[in-house]
Amino acid sequence: MLSAENLFTLMRRFPDVEAPNLFAVDAADRLILDEAADALGSVPGDSIVVIGDHYGALTLGTAVQYEVTGIRVHQDPLTGERALANNASTFELSDCYRSCGLGEELLAGARVVLLQLPRSLDELDEIADAIARYADPGVVVFAGGRDKHITPTMNEVLARSFVNVRASRGRQKSRVLIADTPREISTAARFPNSEHLDELDLDVFAHGAVFAGTKLDIGTRYLLEFLPRALPDARTAVDLGCGTGILAVALASWRPEIEVVATDQSAAAVASAEATARAAGVGDRVRGLRDDAMASLPDASVDLIVCNPPFHVGAAVHTGAATKMFAEAGRVLRPGGEMWTVFNSHLEYKSGLARAVGRTEVVGRNPKFSVTRSVRAQ
Repeated sequence: MLSAENLFTLMRRFPDVEAPNLFAVDAADRLILDEAADALGSVPGDSIVVIGDHYGALTLGTAVQYEVTGIRVHQDPLTGERALANNASTFELSDCYRSCGLGEELLAGARVVLLQLPRSLDELDEIADAIARYADPGVVVFAGGRDKHITPTMNEVLARSFVNVRASRGRQKSRVLIADTPREISTAARFPNSEHLDELDLDVFAHGAVFAGTKLDIGTRYLLEFLPRALPDARTAVDLGCGTGILAVALASWRPEIEVVATDQSAAAVASAEATARAAGVGDRVRGLRDDAMASLPDASVDLIVCNPPFHVGAAVHTGAATKMFAEAGRVLRPGGEMWTVFNSHLEYKSGLARAVGRTEVVGRNPKFSVTRSVRAQ
């Protein structure tokens, strides 16, 4: 019979980046399950909700240990969702859970919520608000993470939505915050947030999980200076890793003839980009797409790609996500198409772009960032 520990030993991160220093299960997963053991053992599977499961350890660990089905799961990154599906299929556990968006379908009647603490306080705030808004009044939340990523402010954020918040004892540099007794929610949902950016004359919308929130990331600001020079006759474009969609909306606003795909693996990012595009009046020419680095787009189908790639995979500094983006860009760009990329200069992505996409030149550099133009070979 499959045990949780055997499961954890064999689980993979695929299709997310895999490397010797990146793991599918961590000490926080184990501690969350141990702290929630009594609660999980006393409720049916359809009243258990898992949020932020990295690769399926919380969901599948619960299913195996308590022999339950009907678990509801929300994962913002598509790679995590697909990794859970792959691991579940491997161990014949696909029927133990179903994926939902962050909202009433996910949380109605929930009595136990297992949560991997996000690093963003806004994301935690949006999750806590949704739990308090829709879950059973007796719900208990077990929110765990690594000590180095947990701050006292997280207790304060949880306390906005719950009367009682306490911390477990630490173990293996991990800890669990336990929250119960939801506060009465009488106001409209606080997310997505919105803010007007005067320098772009643009209303930006952001759900909690989106990098930089409603602010203009400084790398994106620098890349915007160069976009008027990008492939003048482009008719199709992709904002790769779109975040709130600022680059996509800028392209669509400046070029009435262009159609833009705003794509990200984050469900929150895609929803935010779509809201930003609608507010700017270009929602008919900016299409949101939740995807893993453009994997669903056809070969040689796009004229222009703009990208401000990440240099982290989860909490780890790792360039694997950017490398994957560059490889897909080389596939998706048509011959003669261009990719304009901004990145921290010390990362030296130029050679990787040249290998994956084509001839690459640095068109701008300031004390922090470089902007490159890569041209797909004819």
